[in-house]
Amino acid sequence: MHTFLSDGALVPSELARRAAMKGYRAMAITDHVDMANAEEVIGQIVRFCSTYQGRVKVIPGAEITHVPPPMYAEVARICRKAGAKALVAHGETIVEPVEPGTNRAAIEAGVDVLAHPGLISEEDARLAAKNGVALEISGRGGHSLANGHVAAMARKTGARLVFDTDTHAPRDLMDMAMARKVASGAGMTGEEIDSMFQFANELVEKWFEG
Repeated sequence: MHTFLSDGALVPSELARRAAMKGYRAMAITDHVDMANAEEVIGQIVRFCSTYQGRVKVIPGAEITHVPPPMYAEVARICRKAGAKALVAHGETIVEPVEPGTNRAAIEAGVDVLAHPGLISEEDARLAAKNGVALEISGRGGHSLANGHVAAMARKTGARLVFDTDTHAPRDLMDMAMARKVASGAGMTGEEIDSMFQFANELVEKWFEG
């Protein structure tokens, strides 16, 4: 999810409150960062997450965005050091000019989630499975156009999937029923969808323990 610390519409507190009213138990704030703003933005997110006392659990994170592939590992290191527990990479979505090679660089850098990886190759999906990097099924318009391909690559290679709303504004928040419909529209079976959300629970527990 994104706040006005990058390109979102809401302050973190309002976003958390609206998520709680949608039935969310936990959420990760993963505003867009690169080498210019990572330490500042993540620092503000960490400060919010460490003091917030609302109904929903909040996890500090970051989404590394449009960083050139040769710089990915270093920016990921900076993000982790700054306190990002949920580290997301802005993958090679088909609706933006993301530099080719970004998916591979993000996987090799050890992010937690490769968001909207577009027409990810089988080779990169296998590497994601090997390295424990989850692939995103996206609820966001545009990015979601490749969900079917991502789901098929995950099924073929054993890569894990997570569902992300990629919330930027209140209208982007989805309840579980809608999220399941989006996943079903990507060709996922009920069993695959259940497994995806169970894995999300495991990720949340890992981030809190970390």
